[in-house]
Amino acid sequence: MKSPIRTCTVRAPAERAEAPLGAPIAPQAPGLVTLQTSDTPDLDTIEIDPIQTRLKRLRRSITTAARLFEYALGNRQFKPAMLTLTYRDVDGFKPLHISELLKRIRNWIARRNHVLRYVWVAELQRRGALHYHVVLWLPRGLTLPKPDKQGWWPHGSTRIEWARNSVGYLCKYVSKFDGEGSLPKGARLHGSGGHDDFARQIRQWFNLPGWLKCLAGVESRFVRCKGIGLVERGTGLCMQSPWRVSFTGGRVIATRLFTYPEALRNVEGPYSDLAFHRG
Repeated sequence: MKSPIRTCTVRAPAERAEAPLGAPIAPQAPGLVTLQTSDTPDLDTIEIDPIQTRLKRLRRSITTAARLFEYALGNRQFKPAMLTLTYRDVDGFKPLHISELLKRIRNWIARRNHVLRYVWVAELQRRGALHYHVVLWLPRGLTLPKPDKQGWWPHGSTRIEWARNSVGYLCKYVSKFDGEGSLPKGARLHGSGGHDDFARQIRQWFNLPGWLKCLAGVESRFVRCKGIGLVERGTGLCMQSPWRVSFTGGRVIATRLFTYPEALRNVEGPYSDLAFHRG
């Protein structure tokens, strides 16, 4: 039987403590712009840049997935391979193409008693065709055959290279995303697979909203319920966002209504090396 939903309500503080005179103000994260009235900054109201926010979320998800593999396989004999998939025709894309290819590679690796570990990101070329860039962690001594020659990718050409820096390789293509190009219907921007249960928990935690990461444990399982909020599957606890988002004159404005007094600081803790802090 599913756990009932319980709502967590927090009262807004009557006053906000003022920062000491001359104290440094923490920089805003990419995609967030502090609004100002006169010369006094209001740190509880920010303007959100949707494109930069999406880019930051995309970069964080891909970087975390790749670094989890690097940490897990760091002392083993594994090597990342870069696989580029190109479509022959501009309109050749179909949603299941990347899944079908990965299934064939997974079967090929399984026959050699190994697990497929991968992260991929999509890139939209200027001509309008879709590109896929895939990083595969392969045991040393095992070389993947070219998918187009094997008939695994009959939609165009493929290229395989060994990667010196898997995270940098993936982020190079993430940085090309500008939010203006329109992906084909049904296309996803990225994906990954092959993590163990604990790595999946860490990755899901990293993808939580920043305010919720300060409250949730790595083992928490939150789902979004329309009209309710974020609900933890195991306990049924509903967490309300402390931010109210509004749209004014084409601008996206977020205002903090309250703070959770039990929220932690420097919450990334032992996982901070997995986060993308640069650029």
